[in-house]
Amino acid sequence: MSTLKVNKPRQKTSLASRFSLSTFAWFLGLLLFFPIFWTLLISFRQEVDAGTFPPKWIAPFTLENYEKVFKVGAKSFLLNSAIASIGSTIVILALAFPAAYALSIKPIKKSKDVLSFFLSTKFLPPIAALLPIYLILQKLQLLDNIFALTVFYVAMNLPLAVWLLRSFLKEIPRELVEAAELDGASTIKILYRVLVPISMPGIAATSLICFIFTWNEFLLAINVTGFGAATAPVYLVGFVTAEGLFFAQLSAVSIVVSLPVIIAGWAAQDKLVSGLSLGAVK
Repeated sequence: MSTLKVNKPRQKTSLASRFSLSTFAWFLGLLLFFPIFWTLLISFRQEVDAGTFPPKWIAPFTLENYEKVFKVGAKSFLLNSAIASIGSTIVILALAFPAAYALSIKPIKKSKDVLSFFLSTKFLPPIAALLPIYLILQKLQLLDNIFALTVFYVAMNLPLAVWLLRSFLKEIPRELVEAAELDGASTIKILYRVLVPISMPGIAATSLICFIFTWNEFLLAINVTGFGAATAPVYLVGFVTAEGLFFAQLSAVSIVVSLPVIIAGWAAQDKLVSGLSLGAVK
C-alpha cells in the first residue's frame, strides 16, 4: 500500500513536467518562428500598410512586391548564388572525401598535424584575409568574377568539410575496407563503390552545411564583386535604407533569398539528422 501511495504522485509529477516541457518547447518554437512569419506576412502588403505602428494584422493582399523584386534583376543574383553554392559544394566533396579517407581509415603520417592545420584555418577571422584576396583578384583581373569567387568559397569551406567527413568515416568499420582490398578493389573503387554509399547521410549533411554557408556568405561577396557577379545577400542589402523605407519590398527579397536554403534544409532534414548523429562525438 505504501508503494502505491508513493508511485502515484511521482507519476502525476512526471506527466506534469512533461506537459510543461512540451508547452515550453512549443512556445519557444513559435517565438523563434514568429519573425519569419511576420516577414512573410509583410511581404504581401503594400508599403503604406507595412510601415504602420502599431502594426496591422489585417491588410489588403498584394503581389506587387515580388513583381518589383524580379523586375529589378533578382534572377541574375540568384543564379550567381546558385552557381557559387552548388559548384563549390561539388568541388568540396570531390576533394574532401579522399582527404577525409586519408585522415581516418588510412591515416597518413602526421595526420593529426594535418587535421590541426585544417582546423586552424577556420579560426582565422575572414576580415584578415579580405585584403590579400582582393589584391590577388585585382592583380589577376578577376574581380567581379563568379568563378573566382567560387574558388575562394571552396578554400573557405574545404577544411570544415574534411573535418566533418573524417568524423563520419571514422565510424565505418575498417573490416569493410580490408575485405574490399582482399577482393582486389583499388583505392578509387573502395572510395566510390564501398564508402560513398555507406556515408551518404554524412555526405548529405556536409553538402547541406557547405551549401548554406556559401549561400549566406556576404563579406567576401560584397567586396570582390560588382553587378555582374554579385550574389543574393548582396542583392538583399541593396534594399536596406537608413530611413527604413521599402519595408515590404525588403521583406519580399528576404523571403526570396531565404527560400532556397529553407527548401534544401527541409528536403534533406532526415539525412542531416542521421548524418550529424553518425559523426557525433561519442
